Amino acid sequence: MSAHSGLPPASGRIEASFTRLKAERRTGFAAFLTVGYPDVESTLRFVPALIEGGADIIELGVPFSDPLAEGPTIQRSSYHALKQDVTSAICLEVAAKVRSAGVDAPLVLMGYYNPILAYGLDSFARDAAAAGVDGLIVVDLPAEESGPLREVCLANNLRLIYLLAPTSTDERIELAASLASGFIYCVSRYRRPRRACGSPRGVR
Repeated sequence: MSAHSGLPPASGRIEASFTRLKAERRTGFAAFLTVGYPDVESTLRFVPALIEGGADIIELGVPFSDPLAEGPTIQRSSYHALKQDVTSAICLEVAAKVRSAGVDAPLVLMGYYNPILAYGLDSFARDAAAAGVDGLIVVDLPAEESGPLREVCLANNLRLIYLLAPTSTDERIELAASLASGFIYCVSRYRRPRRACGSPRGVR
């Protein structure tokens, strides 16, 4: 299947969350935390606390040795988690435990393509869905090369969430929008995300 084929699921936790936000006429809050920082037990405590504090969507960061798209804070938290042997499999276990604890908010795994590839695309998508994950943000996977992962995501009712930046071309924006499900992650700064720096002109 090419990156252009297949239709995403029409409804799910992510879509329900955005429908609720629209009805309430408010902006949603997606909270990010690195799994295993400062430890796995803390991650399991932090997720319900973030929901209680107003988070609408939870992004669970999968630690990776070379998080080049991140700023120093997430680089350090990822390195710390890796030193504690936090793997992709552990991240999926955390997601499953969060679900079993009663958290019903959308869970999105955010990370890099290499750990997913090493795990196995089919196996990762299947295990993520079984754990209660709703979507994937793969920072270094361009839309043009997303076909194989998108195929297994569609097969397992997972949303593959694409990134766009102020520097994205019209052609790339059109492609990402045509393939997107769940939502599109808009990088509103020229530099690394989650690092204080000026927003470009024209971003609203």
